Amino acid sequence: MQQKAYPVVRICQLLGVSRSGFYEASKRAKGSCTRVCAATVQLRAAFFASGCCYGARRLRAVLQAQGLKISRHRVRRLMRANGLRPVWKRKFVHTTDSKHDLPIAPNVLARQFEPDAPNKAWVADITYIRTRSGWLYLAVVLDLFSRKVVGWSMAPSMPAELVCAALQLAIAQRQPSPGLLVHSDRESQYASASHRALLARHGLEASMSRKGNCWDCYGAFLPESQNGARMAA
Repeated sequence: MQQKAYPVVRICQLLGVSRSGFYEASKRAKGSCTRVCAATVQLRAAFFASGCCYGARRLRAVLQAQGLKISRHRVRRLMRANGLRPVWKRKFVHTTDSKHDLPIAPNVLARQFEPDAPNKAWVADITYIRTRSGWLYLAVVLDLFSRKVVGWSMAPSMPAELVCAALQLAIAQRQPSPGLLVHSDRESQYASASHRALLARHGLEASMSRKGNCWDCYGAFLPESQNGARMAA
């Protein structure tokens, strides 16, 4: 619009620059604007796709994988200009709730982590997995003889149904005989009425770790070479 009101020759005379220099500067400005806009769009898309947790280093890797050549310093500048700040979620998620008034089973397993046959002793536990959508809880049932996972279940929360679903899958896959020992810690999910009823319905025996002694259960998930060292300790 200003070029129509004021001829380029007159503008160049006032600024003391050549016409060729003026046109070259105009080309650079237009090209730079296009590149910045394209980079910003891709940057914002990658940032929100990461759950708003990627920093400059990881965002640069994503953009380069998409074919955009960009430096980490430029990624930082664009992040600051667009107000993109990574949100770091806590790394530790509480899974154990042993402060309850539910019935506690005795420690029948007693760290005997090496049964002589499959489907004689299973151990169960809950852990958590970080995903782009947030934390997911994973309930696992493991056969001590083969160290093989025989049942599992995932959910965004930790109700008793989570551990019951994992145990039901293990029972459906293995069809164990009555008397199988199912060992866990003292979490409320394993002491719940629904989990105890599931054990009773299939004739399975419950066993729980001693209070404050995680190795009564977690030692079963370690390699056999470490189990002996843990038990000896």
